[in-house]
Amino acid sequence: MEQQDTKKIKILFLFFMVGLGFIIFIATLFYWAQIDRRLPRLTYKEQVYATRGNITSRDNFKIASSKKLYKVSINTKNIDPEKLDLFVNLYSLYSGDDKKKVKKKVLSRKGYLVLSYNIDSKNANHLQTLARKLYRLGVFKTYHDPKTGISFLHGLSVVQSGERRVYPVVKTLTPVVGYVKKIEKDGITKVAGVKGLERYYEDRLLSIQDTMTVGSRDISNTIILNRDSVSSRRVDGLDIHITIHLKLQKLIEDLTDEYKKKLDAKEIIVAVMNSKNGALLSLATSNRYNPDLIRKKDYPNLNVSAIEYAYEPGSVMKAITFALLLKEKKINPYDLVRIYGGTYKLGRKTIRDIHKSKSEWISAEDVLVYSSNVGTAQLAQKLDSVEFYQGLKDFGFTKKTQIDLPYEKTGSIPSLRRFKSKTYKATVGYGYGMTATFMQILKAYNVINNNGRIVSPYIASYFQEDNSKKYYVRRDTEKEVIPVSVSKRMKQILIKAVKKGTGKKADVDGLIIGGKTGTAHIAEGGSYAKRYNSSFFGFANDKKNSFTLGVLVIEPKKKYHYFSSMNAVPIYKEVVMRLIEEGILVPNSTLK
Repeated sequence: MEQQDTKKIKILFLFFMVGLGFIIFIATLFYWAQIDRRLPRLTYKEQVYATRGNITSRDNFKIASSKKLYKVSINTKNIDPEKLDLFVNLYSLYSGDDKKKVKKKVLSRKGYLVLSYNIDSKNANHLQTLARKLYRLGVFKTYHDPKTGISFLHGLSVVQSGERRVYPVVKTLTPVVGYVKKIEKDGITKVAGVKGLERYYEDRLLSIQDTMTVGSRDISNTIILNRDSVSSRRVDGLDIHITIHLKLQKLIEDLTDEYKKKLDAKEIIVAVMNSKNGALLSLATSNRYNPDLIRKKDYPNLNVSAIEYAYEPGSVMKAITFALLLKEKKINPYDLVRIYGGTYKLGRKTIRDIHKSKSEWISAEDVLVYSSNVGTAQLAQKLDSVEFYQGLKDFGFTKKTQIDLPYEKTGSIPSLRRFKSKTYKATVGYGYGMTATFMQILKAYNVINNNGRIVSPYIASYFQEDNSKKYYVRRDTEKEVIPVSVSKRMKQILIKAVKKGTGKKADVDGLIIGGKTGTAHIAEGGSYAKRYNSSFFGFANDKKNSFTLGVLVIEPKKKYHYFSSMNAVPIYKEVVMRLIEEGILVPNSTLK
């Protein structure tokens, strides 16, 4: 009996041990199936990230472009200790990194280590070559993990980590070109436009589709491309080709720098626009910055003052008032206007002329030529409230110019009801009691030089995909603002203003030059301070080409140089001379 019991116990014990062993076996299989064993992968995925489009000037210079950034990493456990110095020396040679820093970094950590996140394409190619060389030299060896019992061998890994925006011409064309901000997503560095063209055309510049390549890999983690590998097409952002002539832009920016210092001005703005289609050849300012290195002191310069600064324009508005009077047939240019010795009482307001006339009576066109406030105040009364109010709107005031830049301001004019007031008519007639941007005034003056038709200023000419297909930017339809006859008469009067009036210093032999000066007090605390904005807007034409130009000098402080004839007009002439030097305008002795 005891023997049978003992036998049963032995059999049960045997079954128990077999069952336990089976359970342990199953559990072990389950364990190894579930844990990450970090086995070397038979296939490897490589993602090549699409980049942002370029911005290129009319004369084919890159204004903004993107450079790919690469991440370089290793597993320090795979480095043969006896060949550590060899690795450090070769890596430093190929990457340009300091040897001591590289060695310190490698010794500071066991396992996965990123050596750099900021490797450019050229160095990335060199480092990929180095990765294969290090493998052949036996710098990396198989590491056996005592905890898992798994062996692995990882070499030098070079993979794309994102992109960096670069501005090869540094400050040139800022703030128009704008700047970007970094965006980190899934460990990848991308950029997005914040201001200027970078912001306005964000949806066109933005990269569209990354490349994903899947295939077998070699020891340096480089994919072996064969019939079994799979790859998707990369689609970069569109390149933008702009109308800005970079060389001309730089020449004009140098002028603004020179005159800002000479006049002790807050800022100087200059624009050159093709009168026929609105293409901007230059939009320059003295207040620029480096988009790659924006400092706190640069913050005021980040805005495009040409569209974001609205101010009382002063006497340049007299030309617009006069054009409306001609359009509505309210005056004849040869009508006589009394000047009252340069002082005129309108209600409780006293209006004075800065440029005193020798005659008590002058022609209506000479009111504009010699910039009489008294004469303009009287002539403006001939327009009824609707004609004046709607006329200014037709010229583009209180509306965006539709230029392809963000954050454009619209300025303001009095309400229709207030245009019934003689005082409001008078002050708006010579450029006070309203605000406008530099670009709005440029667009309005362009009407005069474009046979009475209004066009929107623009910077982007076309988009291009992979240096092949071009997509031209669609433009607004031109609209007539004043009849051709009125625009021709206005051109004659503005030419006379340059030949005989306040714009004499702008004249250039062999070209058709016309324009109007404007010197305006700056309002401060409900009254006008002893600070000024001075401007000159007009045109410069040769036999084939016609351009509308504008110059604005903001708050010149040099003594006796706040008048437009002393600051904006000389700059205007210098700009015209640059256009001649670049062959954009060609003087001809037959033009007078």
